[in-house]
Amino acid sequence: MPPTPSPTLPTPSARFAAQFGSQPTVAARAPGRVNLIGEHVDYAGGLVLPVAIDRSLQVFAAPNGANRVRLVSEAPGLRPVEVPLTDLEPRTGPDRWANYVLGVLVQYQEQGWTLPGFDALCTGDLPLGAGLSSSAALETASALVLEGLTGRGLDPIGRARLCQQAEHRHAGVPCGLMDQLAVGAGRAGHALLVDCRSLELTPVQLPADWSIVVADSRVKHALADGEYRRRRVDCETAARLLGVPTLREATPELVAAKADVLGERITRRARHVVTEIARVPAFIAAAAGGDPAAAGKLLRASHLSLREDFAVSCPELDALAEAAWSAGERLGVIGARMTGGGFGGATVNLVRRGREADFAHHLEVDFAGRFGHPPGVFITRPAPAAALLPLDHPIL
Repeated sequence: MPPTPSPTLPTPSARFAAQFGSQPTVAARAPGRVNLIGEHVDYAGGLVLPVAIDRSLQVFAAPNGANRVRLVSEAPGLRPVEVPLTDLEPRTGPDRWANYVLGVLVQYQEQGWTLPGFDALCTGDLPLGAGLSSSAALETASALVLEGLTGRGLDPIGRARLCQQAEHRHAGVPCGLMDQLAVGAGRAGHALLVDCRSLELTPVQLPADWSIVVADSRVKHALADGEYRRRRVDCETAARLLGVPTLREATPELVAAKADVLGERITRRARHVVTEIARVPAFIAAAAGGDPAAAGKLLRASHLSLREDFAVSCPELDALAEAAWSAGERLGVIGARMTGGGFGGATVNLVRRGREADFAHHLEVDFAGRFGHPPGVFITRPAPAAALLPLDHPIL
């Protein structure tokens, strides 16, 4: 868990007051997430295994009595945004970060909610653009703040759906529902098996001696640039050519048999999805059976499939994964792969408890030797879902 801020530093409430001249009346915390396995399959109705992590975004807010929303982020490089409630259209340029908040407001408005004018301060220790679902965290925290301000509420699945639509329509990313569900319905101490076809959620206990280590490559991805959308379109094209509703209903044998119809690129995209979906229950079985070797092989196969068939890795992610694989049992490594949408971001590593520091040092030295700067490496653990919190909560 992130360290409690020193009492000598200004609290978020004090920083809010400095920005807006009033005290916040509501606060929400939303965790980031890492996906252990099941990448780029949520929008194909597949199975995924994310974990809410103990890095988070927090939003502090108060009504301002005006017909406008004022947003301030403490993340470097993000400037304040002020928007009339009568003009919640997507922003461009340096104000684009606000679209994750504005899109949420529009979704609630379309559900018949009356929006209050409010001020909000966004803060936290979750890296942005690192493949850890900072966008879903901001959407979910914003949704909870709005619910707190209005005294109304939604269930986690309903809230996740609204946040997903906000990302589709305002941020331009046709994401699946995994990120919003992981952020909004995660469970402390557990991974969360999500069936993206039925939306059935099943907590999964990981072995007690397995630790999660995240390595941020510091290569910032931008999923709205079109590559993510192209992958989704490829998967939808594959399903249509295979004659199935989604690739969840396809098999490796069917994809191989129809390779001539699909063409090389679409075959590779479909092959990744159908094999990745199959890897998820196999990984859960390996974890339940205490078989780290099998779990590690599945994580490696996932990364290679994302690199070769789905083409969403990058040299920095490959270097982090290869450094972990090369360390192996010498440093207690169980397995490693890229996590998130790709084109930058982070890797997720499973490491024997007690070996985390040695492993982190190995990654830092290896990566810095190749790229001239260290990755951002941190140890995390499965955290609770997003929630409204008292303003005096110790993690804030």
